Amino acid sequence: MIRNHLIPCLLATLLAAPMAQAHPHVFVKTGLRLVSDDTGKLVGVEVSWTYDDFYSLLLLEDMGLDNDGDGRLSPSELGRLDGFDLNWVEGYLGDLYMTAADAPVTLGVPESRGTDVVAGQIVTRHFRAFAPQDGPVTLRAYDPSFYTAYDLDGGVTVPEGCNVTIQPADLDRAYTLVEEALYANPAMPDDEYPEVGDAFADVVEVACNA
Repeated sequence: MIRNHLIPCLLATLLAAPMAQAHPHVFVKTGLRLVSDDTGKLVGVEVSWTYDDFYSLLLLEDMGLDNDGDGRLSPSELGRLDGFDLNWVEGYLGDLYMTAADAPVTLGVPESRGTDVVAGQIVTRHFRAFAPQDGPVTLRAYDPSFYTAYDLDGGVTVPEGCNVTIQPADLDRAYTLVEEALYANPAMPDDEYPEVGDAFADVVEVACNA
């Protein structure tokens, strides 16, 4: 996700880092808030992304924001920042994958719900609608290439009458996949990195009494 939005100067800075070949490069604290209609069917999800301190700092500096370094942005600065991570390239799925009855659920285009900077970290929110679901759904937040690491530290909120279960990722298995990939090709470029991101994704299961 982040790769599609890094502006050239920022990208050059990241790639110049000594650990440029190590994954992931960016860490995002993710929050999910499921939304239902008046019949109790799930119809959308609001996603919050809190970017790590380092990435937030680089982006703010590259965009010429927060020049006084106080960790707060003016309304006009927030306006410039708002939506920076929603200019998705064709085919990008938003690093959020949802299924119902083992079939993919198409998530709608992202609608910005605001941007803020909290304690120096950029926080964005967007909403994605989907067809009404009257059965259990499963969600996973991950970047297939594992360039960006997502967690669920932002929490998962569901409507009244719904239950949520979170199955943590098998990290031993996930890191084994990464180690095997790096062992096979220690100098592997980013564009050839195997898609292991799904192995690091917690599984969120939501069931509602519609």
